[in-house]
This record gives sequence, C-alpha cells and structure tokens, in this order.
Amino acid sequence: MADVSQVSKDKVRSNAAGARVVPGRQPSLVRRVFLSLAVVSTVASLVVMVLATSIYQSTALGDTGRMLDAEAALIQSMLDGNEHDADKLAGMSLGDMRVTLVEPDGTVVYDNQGNVDDMPNHETRPEIAEALETGSGSAERESATVGRVSIYRALRLDDGSVVRVSVDRDGALAAISHDLLAVALIVAVVVLACWVVARFVTDRIMRPVLSIDSANPDPNSSYRELCPLLQRISDQMDVLKDADLMRREFTANVTHELKTPLSSISAASELIRDGIARPSDVPEFAGRIYDEARHMTDLVNDILILSKLDESERSRDRDLVGKPEPVDLNQRLLEVCARLAPVADSADVTLECSGDPVIVRGNPRLLDELAYNLCDNAIRYNRKGGSVTGWVGLVDGAPVLRVSDTGVGIPADMQRKVFERFFRVDSSRARQTGGTGLGLAIVKHAAAYHGAKIRLESQVGVGTTITVLFPKGSLVNL
Repeated sequence: MADVSQVSKDKVRSNAAGARVVPGRQPSLVRRVFLSLAVVSTVASLVVMVLATSIYQSTALGDTGRMLDAEAALIQSMLDGNEHDADKLAGMSLGDMRVTLVEPDGTVVYDNQGNVDDMPNHETRPEIAEALETGSGSAERESATVGRVSIYRALRLDDGSVVRVSVDRDGALAAISHDLLAVALIVAVVVLACWVVARFVTDRIMRPVLSIDSANPDPNSSYRELCPLLQRISDQMDVLKDADLMRREFTANVTHELKTPLSSISAASELIRDGIARPSDVPEFAGRIYDEARHMTDLVNDILILSKLDESERSRDRDLVGKPEPVDLNQRLLEVCARLAPVADSADVTLECSGDPVIVRGNPRLLDELAYNLCDNAIRYNRKGGSVTGWVGLVDGAPVLRVSDTGVGIPADMQRKVFERFFRVDSSRARQTGGTGLGLAIVKHAAAYHGAKIRLESQVGVGTTITVLFPKGSLVNL
C-alpha cells in the first residue's frame, strides 16, 4: 500500500494519536529476522559440531580399544612369561604404541617410552590390578592439561607378570580446539548466509503487505495471520467513514439550526433599526429576537454537553464531565418537574412525578439533563389535555427512571432513529415548540455514561414510554 511504503521513506511521521514516529528508531524487521536466524543457526551449528565430534571420538576410542585388545593378545602370545620377555619386547617394532611389562608385585621392568628406574609401582593402577586379579584389564585416563585420552589394555602372563599396551588419542575438547579456525569460518559463513536470507525473506514477506490498499483493506488479500489486523483496520475505516459522515451531517444540521434563528433575528432587528416597524410592533419583534436567541443558547448548550460526552467516550475518561457522586434520582426528577411545570401548564399538559428515594453513583448534571430532556420531550410532543408521568424506583433491585406521555407517539420505523442528533419525528412541531433536536441524543449518551440501558415503547396516537434501566452496581446504600 502506497502510504505504508512511504513511511519508510519519510524521516518523521505523526501517528493517529499525535505521537511523533521516527523510523530510524523503530525496530527493523530485517534485523530481527537476521538476529533470530543467526542465533538459532550458530547455536545449531555449534551443537551439531560438538555432538558430531563427541560421536566421532566415541567411535574412534572404541576402535582404538579393539585394536589394543588385538595387539595385547598378539604380544602376549609372543612372550614366554620369564626373565627374557623384556629383551623380546625391546626387539619388537612397536611404533607409537606404548608397551609396559610389570612384575606381579607391581614393579615396572620394561617400558619402551620411559625410564623404568623413575617409574613408581604400578600395582594399584586400575588396569594392572584388574589384570592381576582376572587375567585382563582395561582403563581410560584423560589428561586435564593437554586434553588427551590414554587407552590401556593389560593381560596377565603365565608367570603372573602383566604386559600392558596403550596409546594416546585426542579428547573431544582437544579435537575441537584443533579446529577453532574451521569453526570460526563456519560460523562466519552461517552468519553471512543468515543476513542474505533475512533480507530475502523480509522482502518476500513485506511485498504483499506493502501492496495492501490502506483505503480499502481486503482481509483475504494477504497472509492469513494478518486477517484479524486487516479486519480491524477495515472496521476502523468504516467507523471513521461513519464518523466523518456524522460530522458532516452534524455540521450541516448545526448550520441549518443556527441559520433559521439568525435570519429571524436579523430581519426583526433590521426592521427595528430602520424604523420600519411600527412602535406597537416593536415588542413583538423584540420577543421574537429574545425567543430565537434563547433557542440558539439552548442549542449551543446542548452541543457543548454532547461534545464533552463524545470526548469522554473517545478518551474513556469519565472524569471529563465531572466526578461521579451519590445522586438521588427521585429528587432530581422532582426538581425537573418543578422547573417544567410552567411549560406543561402553557401546553395544557398535566405533569406528575413520583417515586421513592433511589441513590445512584453518577454525574448530577448529566442525570439532571437526562430527566429534563425526557420530560421536556414528553411535554413538547403531547396533545392538548394530555399528561406526562415521571417515576423513579427499583425494579428487580436495579434503579429505574421512567417517563410516560399520552402524546402523538412514534411510528415503528422511526423508533430506532429518535436518539440520533437533530432527528425529529415532526419537524414543524419541533420548530413551533422550540426544540433543539438534541435532547434524546443527550439522553442516550448520558445513559451510556452511567452504564444504563434505554427501553422505548411507543404507539402512534396513544403515547410513548421511555425507561432508563441503571445497573445494580450503580445503587448506593447510605
């Protein structure tokens, strides 16, 4: 995808959260793949080499032991088991094999690679002791300093003396140390190969990723492992599109809502300014200006409330709209009804509120807005001689606020839209009554802030009941 590949070329970019991204400081996929391959390959090579050397040494030592068994048996057959055996051994061509002749008491009488006068008694040597006891003996001893292994085989002669043959072979560590240069070369070749493979593999991996269209990511268009990420990106793109569409609609609606009262204010004030309005008409024009200004004030206040609620939901910081505290829902409802009593009287609507004290943890202002907008809407969309009933109480142990009216009702196909911003069931009626079209949107967000659910029941020509069900956890027992 073009804009993703461009990131690698840009020196500095800003991410969606506003944080500055410096590509030079970001982890490199090539480097990570290279390090992983290099470490695994180097360790594997060393382990294989050590194992192979150990196996080879074990096999070599076994072959050497069998060779010494044969040599010892051959030499035994050539000796007579008397005082002339040392002379016979001195006349043999033994190569690099060491031959030692030891009397029954452990005294060394012949050694083709050492001075017998300087040698200690060999009676306690494992292979000698074993041969004296059973007729044959074997042993292997490793030098701690030179890393070599001495292999011994001993056979008892007829006179009780013992002939011992031995050879020295490199141990595993010595064999490895002899090949350090080769080992270093192998490791260097492995590391270089890993670098080449890492570059190649990373390029092959990233090629289909970079070809993804960020504007329209298709979850089946790349690796299976990327499907969840691409699906989330696709969902986020849809959310962003919806948010952008909502923003555009909201801006258009706000512009429209402000344009009408501003036009009315401008026209009325112009008539007064130019002296066209008769003195008897000035109070009417002033009243119109006052009503339209109040309508704009209400609209701006509602927009500010929604803006704070949107920011709170987006940042998941509930404290942006104020700290939660214990609030008596019933007291809030009664106060709202008292404020709206003159409005209800002027609309010829009976307003009654009742209930029991119910303390919830919430935001006082939002709960006031919630109750006010529910009751205000119920009055606005009512009929002459109708009624509005508000109630607060507990249902199955959960706090509930319910507002019912005997108004015009809401058609079934519109009931899902009434909580949208600026949606009106009857636009002309809303204009006459001065509604902003944001009341139920504020109710929806205020309920969401408190974790409450909204239930709408309505029938055209009969009335509407809106119930706000708060979670049991919001109940405060004082």
